Amino acid sequence: MFSSNRVAVLIPCYNEAATVAAVVADFRQALPQADIYVYDNCSTDNTAELAREAGAIVRSEPLQGKGNVIRRMFREVEADCFVLVDGDATYPAADAPRMVELVLQHGVDMVVGDRLSSTYFEENKRPFHGFGNRLVRSLICRLWHTDIHDIMTGYRAFSRPFVKLFPVMSSAFEIETEMTVHALDKRFLLQEVPVVYTDRPAGSQSKLNTFSDGLRVLRTIASLFKEYRPMRFFGWLAALLFVAMVAFLTPVLVEYFHTGLVPRFPTLFVSLFCGLAALQSLFTGLCLDVMVSKDRRQYELQRIRFEQQDERTRP
Repeated sequence: MFSSNRVAVLIPCYNEAATVAAVVADFRQALPQADIYVYDNCSTDNTAELAREAGAIVRSEPLQGKGNVIRRMFREVEADCFVLVDGDATYPAADAPRMVELVLQHGVDMVVGDRLSSTYFEENKRPFHGFGNRLVRSLICRLWHTDIHDIMTGYRAFSRPFVKLFPVMSSAFEIETEMTVHALDKRFLLQEVPVVYTDRPAGSQSKLNTFSDGLRVLRTIASLFKEYRPMRFFGWLAALLFVAMVAFLTPVLVEYFHTGLVPRFPTLFVSLFCGLAALQSLFTGLCLDVMVSKDRRQYELQRIRFEQQDERTRP
């Protein structure tokens, strides 16, 4: 079906000996033309050996963390379509051909395997994970005005331009949030495909810590919002500081108009500080917004040059 295009299945793994062979076999059957890569991330079990025996191309990433693994994957592997999937046997390989088709034949840059519209909340045995997924989705949709259902899914397919031009900055599980925000900001074409989610089989343990990794994701959202939408971030901060200034300054002014005196100088100084900080925040947002707009234009030009060069070198 996709014989003229190179397809790569990327499977980041850390201690997935219980499931990795089955995942490789399932994707080998679903995408027989694809190259299947398993990147071992400091496993202490025999994940790498089992993946190699199952027929995968096995490589390693010594820096711990999913973001670090994906950074190396995106840098080293060459293909026209990239399928990224976790090695825990929770995602069905049967959906992969449809996801690859959307990338190769319909020009979609990121296909998102949407668990939350399917069986995730029935299968998932960790209630706080469900709450965290809802919270992250709500924040991203409100801040970036989108309607994506599943932000944290580990099942995606990417176009070549997205993979080769994506600057991976995250080191751990916040990588999914970073990929989604980058795609939204750079106006890549996204499409969701509902996928059946199955909870981890017996003997397989999640590496995601609900609270510590959840806090990392929330910090990442705040940081990305500041970096990608600086005018809104610092504009809201300026508005809050302006409200604080008014709250502190109003009683001082009322008292001054009644008595002609300003007996509460500390309150006056605090209100003036809030006013100056609001102005500084506003102009910081304006300056950074100009820089971000310029960066977006440069990125568009870089993307055009990459696609033209890629087309010329294609056999």
